[in-house]
Amino acid sequence: MSDASDGERLTVDDEIVARARIHAREVAGDGGDGEYELPVDLEALEWNVSARARRRAGACRWDRNREVATIVLARRAYERYEWPEFAAVVRHELVHAWEFQQFGESGHGPRFRERAADLEAPRHCRAFAEPRYVLRCRAEGCDWRATRHRASQPVKAPDQYRCGSCGGAYEVEHVASGRTWATASEYGGAKAALGDDW
Repeated sequence: MSDASDGERLTVDDEIVARARIHAREVAGDGGDGEYELPVDLEALEWNVSARARRRAGACRWDRNREVATIVLARRAYERYEWPEFAAVVRHELVHAWEFQQFGESGHGPRFRERAADLEAPRHCRAFAEPRYVLRCRAEGCDWRATRHRASQPVKAPDQYRCGSCGGAYEVEHVASGRTWATASEYGGAKAALGDDW
């Protein structure tokens, strides 16, 4: 953190938003360098920082009633990425904001991919946090796997869900300990056994 001129303490979140806004002006063509150009309405754009996000480096939400897009950036991603990679995340989210502003919807389809490529923005961002859980198919010959950062229902009760590829049963691994389970009761047992190490 650093001190502002009026004595107010600036936070990492303030820094993230400030740098993202400056980059957004450059991308919108207001930065003077002409490197990127996306006609996003910066006046209809809000910024937020998430301290909890572990999977997504950024997100863009659309408030249809106010016609305002809110870009949410992950503090952890900012702390782990170098600026050029994080700036690419900002451009990715700006493409979503532009789509919402122009079309009232946004996704990762052809229109998005074309604009993102023009801005050298990735379609998907590199993971910035190790998953807490890994789900793996137990069927022979199936290599399906998924990761989770939180103990969602598929983590807590894997016997009630199916493999995303072959439909077979899967097991869950607690990455830090290596413990695995395939039922809700085994999940409870693993959690109890690990105690404070959970």
